[in-house]
Amino acid sequence: MKFGTIATSNAHGVILAHSLRAGDLHLKKGQVLDGAQIAALEQAGIFEINAAILSATDIGEDIAAQKIGEALQNANIGCTKPVAGRVNLLAGCDGVVTFDIDQINAMNNIDESITIATLPNHSRVAKGALVATIKIIPYAVDKNDLNNAISVISDSAAQLFAFKPKSVDLILTKTAGFKDSVLAKGEKIIASRVAPLNMSLNHCETVLHAEDAIKAGIKNCRSDIILLLGASATSDRRDVIPGAIERAGGQILRYGMPVDPGNLLVLGHIDGRPVVGLPGCARAPALNGVDWVLERLAAGIDVQSNDIAAMGVGGLLKEIPNRIQPRAKRAKVPTLNYGVMLAAGASRRMGDQDKLLREIDGVPLLRRSVETMLAAGFDKCVVTLRTGADAHRAALAGLDVEIQDVMDAEQGMSASIRAAVGCANGKAKTITFALADMPDIRVDHFNALLSAHDPNQDRLIICPKTSAGTRGNPVLFDARFSENLKDISGDKGARDVLRAVPEFIHEIDMDDAVAIDLDTPEAWKIWESKNN
Repeated sequence: MKFGTIATSNAHGVILAHSLRAGDLHLKKGQVLDGAQIAALEQAGIFEINAAILSATDIGEDIAAQKIGEALQNANIGCTKPVAGRVNLLAGCDGVVTFDIDQINAMNNIDESITIATLPNHSRVAKGALVATIKIIPYAVDKNDLNNAISVISDSAAQLFAFKPKSVDLILTKTAGFKDSVLAKGEKIIASRVAPLNMSLNHCETVLHAEDAIKAGIKNCRSDIILLLGASATSDRRDVIPGAIERAGGQILRYGMPVDPGNLLVLGHIDGRPVVGLPGCARAPALNGVDWVLERLAAGIDVQSNDIAAMGVGGLLKEIPNRIQPRAKRAKVPTLNYGVMLAAGASRRMGDQDKLLREIDGVPLLRRSVETMLAAGFDKCVVTLRTGADAHRAALAGLDVEIQDVMDAEQGMSASIRAAVGCANGKAKTITFALADMPDIRVDHFNALLSAHDPNQDRLIICPKTSAGTRGNPVLFDARFSENLKDISGDKGARDVLRAVPEFIHEIDMDDAVAIDLDTPEAWKIWESKNN
């Protein structure tokens, strides 16, 4: 492929390297030029262009990307159609994806024009998730380089092991004075931990934390996988739980893992079935090392001692949106209740109107909503605005609020939430998110959320609910969810966090005000007809 500057008059059939405007005509990069376009360029005074000219041995970017994608796809991994030299590989089912690292590296070393990027090896994925992307960087690649890249690929290059239905037996142990409520919560957390992996908790038994009692419990197990959650942490390979596994006829494959949290895991086998001594952190729904082991077992991937040893790089786990992570201790406990008014939207559904500047009783809706929040029991009020929203900023003049600019507001509501959480980081006890286009929200709505928050009762997220059973806004989050909220994406708010931790959600009954927002001209018309 040749690349460089050529005379526009000689550009028929070449690929335009950079986007250009010729009068009213907008020519995008990558476009193959025809006579009419060349004439438009010359009429606009553009007599030279940067272009790519393919040779007889070149394969166009889309065709090349598609051929590599098709070579990598299989029964559980599909590939998209090529766009601008890119093909994505998508998961066809829930499971664990693996890659042959040597093959991926070999492909990326064929030529700099051919690239493949993947998720980390042994990543858990949901159906439809992006697992890899193939990108041809220039507009074409040499045919020999393409063939060499494809020749590297074997069946093991990219594999997705589906979560197949499996049954689980859980043995809980107790010591003197061990609370029944702790046992019940442990069972609930483990059941919720294995359910997304297509595993069902078949039987749960509570026994004394003693080798004989645990041995008898193991002997009673009939399911595919045996899990042991001890009242006391396993502190040595010769401790109670490993000893009970061996006395029941099992073998200890690994004690301890280089993953935090999750260090005190025990992995064994008994009668051809995996048996896992769970670390104490498994009592909380936070991501920990045992999840990586359970995911592989659920996908039918054998796990040995060396597999666990290889988990050390990347083994310091970060909080992720589908699990709450309370392990990080703060030197000083935050005490402030933050109210956040989300107002960085673009009002696209309002046509040429701006819903937040539209007035109710002579007051812009944005200012009206913020004044309501300020009158509630919050210690701090933050308003998120799009960068450059000068009119919105002016509408808030004189109010005791902190305005947080959202530079990436085009990414949706998640951008506002991330910005607000960053603003409150380390200072907030709770963060309540409200929508600025909800005119019927009152001070008592906000205060009811604040009153319902109770960490001692696991009431960490407070959601309003209408009499029809519909959840609405505003929603209060305990600040321990801050890292989870920082990781959300898209325009769906914090729904992923809510779906992942239902055990921490407390719903309170409220009127229909929590479900009324004015984001279209039709909604405004209906609301005004009812309130005039």
